[in-house]
Amino acid sequence: MELGKICVSLTGPDVATIHEQAQQVLEQADVLEIRLDSMVVPEVAKCCFMLRKPLLFTNRPVWEGGRFAGNEEERIAPLLKAVQLGAAYIDLELRAALECRHRLLEVIHNGPTRLIISWHDFKETPAPLELSEILRQMIASGAHIGKIVTMANNPNDVLHVLALQEQARAAGFCLSCFCMGEKGRISRLAALYLGSYMTYACSSESQAAAPGQISVCRLRGLISLLAPTGAYCAC
Repeated sequence: MELGKICVSLTGPDVATIHEQAQQVLEQADVLEIRLDSMVVPEVAKCCFMLRKPLLFTNRPVWEGGRFAGNEEERIAPLLKAVQLGAAYIDLELRAALECRHRLLEVIHNGPTRLIISWHDFKETPAPLELSEILRQMIASGAHIGKIVTMANNPNDVLHVLALQEQARAAGFCLSCFCMGEKGRISRLAALYLGSYMTYACSSESQAAAPGQISVCRLRGLISLLAPTGAYCAC
């Protein structure tokens, strides 16, 4: 069974810090997410040069749970740079201005970079109909991959979010979806087995970029426990 990818989120004030974190997880990660909003200066070129792994660049604004508080022109600039340097992925919020999305898609056109269109709710999980509408907008957005992440306050929240995979599959759309928080932690593992394009982990529990994020070492250990051989790889 082919599982979804594991993306490890890396945060830090500079390239040296992010590089140090990356060295600890290179063997276990399929993709490295560089959280540009955690950096004092978003040094995209240095990240591309130093990290030999598929890279995802995210510059998350304050209004979607990130740290970037500047204007949209400043926020999008390093993402455009990442596309020009051939990054594997960039992340842009569904709530971002259409102009930003169109600019990124125009630069991406026929290139290797894939655009992930994302939507987060750090307080709750919307009703199923609202989740379906968010997914519909993503499918129509022109992005290559969707990402829907909500806060789970009860088990039904998790079930509603994971059920989006069936809708995405029917539309032929790549989707990553799971829940944050302690009640949503199981979804980060389950998503890999239910068709999610990617799940997100951290380099260590102390470096979690979102509530309930699991370390990549622990996530790989859980995958080993569920493998047909029953082999467990302790890290």
